[in-house]
Amino acid sequence: MVKSEVDAYVYIKNKLKEIGWDTRKPAQGGQLYTQNQCLEEPEIKKYLHLDRPEYTLKINDSIFWMIEAKRDVSEINKALKEAREDYAKKVNQSDKVNVLIISGVAGDDEDGYVIRSEYFLNNRFLPITINGKEITSLPSPQIIKLIIDRNNPKYSRCPINEELFLKTAEDINEILHAGGIEKDSRAKVVSALLLSLLDDTPPNINATPKVLVSDINSRVKNTLERESKIEMFDYIRLNLPSSADNHIKFKTAVIKTLRELNDLNIKSAMNSGTDVLGKFYEVFLKYGNGAKEIGIVLTPRHITQFVAEVMSLRPEDIIYDPCCGTGGFLVAAFDEIKRNYKNEVDVFKKNNIFGVDQSDAVVSLAIVNMIFRGDGKNNIIEGNSLVKFLHSRVVGDHLSAFYSDTPSATGKEPVTRVLMNPPFPTKKNDEKEYKFVDQALKQMKEGGLLFSILPYSTTVKASRRNWRRRLLENNTLLAVMTLPEDLFYPTGVVTLGIFVKKGIPHDKNRNVLWLRTLNDGLLKKKGKRLPNLRAKNDLKEIKSLLRSFLLDQETEVKNIPQFQKACPIDFLDSNLELCPEAYLDDKPFNENEITTMIDQSMRDNIAFKIKFENLLKEE
Repeated sequence: MVKSEVDAYVYIKNKLKEIGWDTRKPAQGGQLYTQNQCLEEPEIKKYLHLDRPEYTLKINDSIFWMIEAKRDVSEINKALKEAREDYAKKVNQSDKVNVLIISGVAGDDEDGYVIRSEYFLNNRFLPITINGKEITSLPSPQIIKLIIDRNNPKYSRCPINEELFLKTAEDINEILHAGGIEKDSRAKVVSALLLSLLDDTPPNINATPKVLVSDINSRVKNTLERESKIEMFDYIRLNLPSSADNHIKFKTAVIKTLRELNDLNIKSAMNSGTDVLGKFYEVFLKYGNGAKEIGIVLTPRHITQFVAEVMSLRPEDIIYDPCCGTGGFLVAAFDEIKRNYKNEVDVFKKNNIFGVDQSDAVVSLAIVNMIFRGDGKNNIIEGNSLVKFLHSRVVGDHLSAFYSDTPSATGKEPVTRVLMNPPFPTKKNDEKEYKFVDQALKQMKEGGLLFSILPYSTTVKASRRNWRRRLLENNTLLAVMTLPEDLFYPTGVVTLGIFVKKGIPHDKNRNVLWLRTLNDGLLKKKGKRLPNLRAKNDLKEIKSLLRSFLLDQETEVKNIPQFQKACPIDFLDSNLELCPEAYLDDKPFNENEITTMIDQSMRDNIAFKIKFENLLKEE
């Protein structure tokens, strides 16, 4: 079948409109000239004569962007060269206008598209890169503005559009569904495709389904071998459907997914310091059954980052998550060290990050996530953390740890920081959440700091009272924070977070920091919780205080009713409740609130009287 460039023309225009460009012609107040319109610009016509690129975008009166398209992905370099040599360089002879940006687009709807873009600097065109990676999508108005304002095609701190990423994840989920890919396999498929994009050259999407899958798997295998994680290959590799009739459908889903990932500039995003892959996992695993059945609830990435920031992590810390899932807390801890201790991060990532999860498939996702952080040689393993133990060891002159099936000798425990969200009890899983906390504490040095998310009921139910008492007999409770009610939306579980210092019995006179943080800067929108500037963010408000209090419990704490307070535990409480709501002061009512309550009460009474009298009449 003879391919046409028409697909590319339509794709380019639609994509430009989608990312925020005004695709009307400039005479109508827009920005985009089609191939037959660009010669309306006198300076362009003067230097191009009758030559015309597919699209010319007018950024302002003197700056233009030219886009050339080809029908086959193999012609991407030809498209970029023509945009550069046949059009941009000619127009740049003008002393009135400049073509500062060029792009080549190659492909069609069946095989997908590849895109390359360059910026004109010091009389030559240079690749546009974000976070050290060449962009793979058409640049948005925001990116173009940043590059032009800085006069530099290399940008290292481009903001991530979280709403766009989550929408794309939802779109990819639909694509994979249409491709016949089971719900519980979609996260690993995306992991495989992302690993395949680590190479400078993309997978051969023109190949047959069998050859394409083999190509992707070969790239995945090479990456895992390079990262000493080849044992995870069988859990990440792609598998064609058993029926040959479905091979084309599978290939189409793979190609469309690769296109969506490239449109996100995914390679740049993965180098941004934002846990992009973790956000993808949240979406894909939400639709899967396996995670729900064993009680896995992925911790939102803004929470993992918040916890890592308040725990004062240092490069000598041994970090452990006994229920690591897709690696959210470990990624956050790694990024925190990377941000604050750049010179020590290489040793840290090899010797100080430990995680266990009971699912091979989930562990493989965590490992892929860490590979994209620049660390694949970590100590994340599959196993039952309730019967796994960490022992101290020295690597060179650096303290590290190793796994064992037997407990470490008392006083020889290696872990200094635990960040965790244990599985919540389900009908199919009777392992209590507090058992994971107990087991994690057994791995910790005395004075080590543990954070755990727990169901709210763990701190108030009578059936957990003895556990709360044992916890305080052997450890110090530093802080408890109630988390937003819909934090794990759409899962309806109310949670809180506890901070515990290992091995020092709780002093009955010691203050505990009680926090009621019901707002995290996110609002629900179309079934998703997304950052919103209008939303109140209690986490941001209390972050500095919590970090200081964890270091020094004598830190002065302002008493704010229904929000924060520092006071001792009430050991006279027969139920020994450890939730903030049991300790925070009530907020006093003002005169207007009292008047409103009285008015509402009177209206309710009148309404009840009318309803009651009507019922009597009916009888």
